[in-house]
Order: sequence, then C-alpha cells, then structure tokens
Amino acid sequence: MPKQNLFAVILAGGSGERFWPLSRRARPKQFLALVGERTMLQLTAERLAGIVKPQDTFVVTARAYLDLVRAQLPGLPEENILAEPVGRNTAAAVGLAAALLARRSPGGIMAVLPADHYVADVARFQAVLRAAIGAARDGQWVVTIGITPTRPETGYGYICRGEQHAVFMGIPAYRALRFTEKPDVRQAREFLASGRYLWNSGIFVWRVDLISRLIARYLPELHGGLLRLAGTIGDRLAAAMEEVYPDLPGISVDYGIMERAPNILVLPGDFGWDDVGSWPALEGYRENDDLGNVLEGRGVLLDTRNTLVYAPHKVVATLGVENLIIADAGDSLLVCRKERAQEIKRLLAALKEAGLGEVL
Repeated sequence: MPKQNLFAVILAGGSGERFWPLSRRARPKQFLALVGERTMLQLTAERLAGIVKPQDTFVVTARAYLDLVRAQLPGLPEENILAEPVGRNTAAAVGLAAALLARRSPGGIMAVLPADHYVADVARFQAVLRAAIGAARDGQWVVTIGITPTRPETGYGYICRGEQHAVFMGIPAYRALRFTEKPDVRQAREFLASGRYLWNSGIFVWRVDLISRLIARYLPELHGGLLRLAGTIGDRLAAAMEEVYPDLPGISVDYGIMERAPNILVLPGDFGWDDVGSWPALEGYRENDDLGNVLEGRGVLLDTRNTLVYAPHKVVATLGVENLIIADAGDSLLVCRKERAQEIKRLLAALKEAGLGEVL
C-alpha cells in the first residue's frame, strides 16, 4: 500500500466552564498550565512529536482564541488554524477539518484529539496511537482509544468492547458494541466490575474519506453545509464560514457518528490518561497533606479534611471544614463542595442571570 498522508486535528474550542474562576471565556482550560509549566494545548501538540509533522497538524478553535493558539503554538502554520465563528460542537469541527483535508489527501488518515487532556506516559500513548493509525489505514474502520478504567467514574462516557478483531503493532483492537454517556454510580460500578468497559477518551482515528461518508450518511444537514465550505479557500473560506457555520447543526461526534456507525474498533489505552475535567481532578497532580488537603498558595488549614485550596495570590485560612473546593482568581472566588464540582455550569448561569457576566 502506498504511503498515506497522516494528519492530526486538535479540537481546542471548548469553554472549560467547570474550571471557573481560573478558566474564563477569554482564556479557557486548554490554554492554561494546569499540570505543569506547559499549557494543555501545548502538551497535546508536543506528544505528537515524531508521529505527525507540524505542517500536518491542524487546530480547530473559536475565532476568539486565534491569538492564544498562535502564541502557544508558534510553529504551527497560520493556515492550519481553523477558526469557527460560532461553536457547533465536535461533529462540525471534525467535519470542517475533514472537508478541507479531503482536498489535500482524501485517502489520508486523520487523528482527532481533544486539546485539554493529560497523558502521563507519552511513549505508551504514542505506541497506542500508532497502532490506531494502523487499524484505520485500510479505510474500513472508525478507530477510537478507550482508557482502562481505574474507578467507577460518573463524569466520563464508556465504551463496551466486544470480541477481539485483530492486533495492530502489539495492541489488541476490539469491536466497539455500544457507547454510554456518563452513567450513574450503580452503572459505573457494574461497568468497572465487568472488565468489558473502557472510558471514552475522545481520541478518534479514521481515514478522511471514511469520516466524510459517515457524515454524509448520518448527518446530511451538516454534510450539506460542509460542501459549501469545501470549495472555498483563503479569504473566501472566512467569508463562507461566517455565512454557513451558524446554521450548521450542533451535535457531538459521539452522538452523531460513534453511536450510529457499525464499523468501530476500540484499542485499550493504559498511558495514564485524565481529561482534567473539573477542580477535583487537580488533586492527582498536587501534593496532599496527611488529611487529604491540597493548598496551592499560602495559608493554614486547621481541622480541615479533603479540601482543595487554589489561591496563589492570597493567604487562606480554613477552620473545621471538609470536602470543599476553594478557588481564588483575584476578582472572583469559588467555594463549593467537591461532590458538586460537576455543577459549576449552573453557577455560571446564575452569575450571568444576576448581571455578573463580566467575571465569566
């Protein structure tokens, strides 16, 4: 088989609301250094080194974040930053990239990665990604990477794996039987105990022509809009995006494609993955005291248990509290119970309704 072009598409348009007040509309989570000195976007791009060339790496982001992407990935060609005038969820972002890549290499392979996930073992990640690329090469399979679960997590989607289909570069590939979004605690425990379920990492690999056909089949309205964009280039593309994009359907790849397509393979990944989706996730990357507290900043935590304090510019003192998140961002302060951290979006809606939108 002749050599195929390999592309990476990094999805960097999310709002990162569950990390408020650190994450804001003007600078969401993917542009923050949450687990080290490099931002989540930079880490995502860097772990592709040796697999995908910078000139074949694309970032789909919101128009408002163009300057952030340019500043954080200065080696990325300007034309490789695809700026959406409005957000239309991941199916539109993936479809946009596929429509433009089809002009360059319709039989090329496209790896799609969220910009805001953490990977501990980059070498193992690259091995699994290379295997997924091999599985997608013949154009028959939509390939995804599932994460071996370590706990009954209710904040992630799950993939039920079926029979083993093949082995690629030493990594087994299984038929994906079904996808389940964010189960309740009982279901999550059953999934973990069964040994047949993997966390949905949101990492997908497919040929450009295959995903284009699947969008045409399952999301015809999106396909029609993408056809209008595919024939434009340069400045004409920007103008066409302004006209076409707001009318595209807002649906995720998971709902629009993955839950409908019959030809899906899943490769297990065991490379220390985390979507770092909310404040409690940071505890795994910070030093805890003997009572399970994390203090990012200065202060004292007396008779305090299992509490995360993020206040790098303030002195914080707590007394007699437990299971809290306290996060200070200068102009805003968050105090909430850990078990309700997934509900921060509700809080942001309430702030907006109260006329406090300037802090969002």
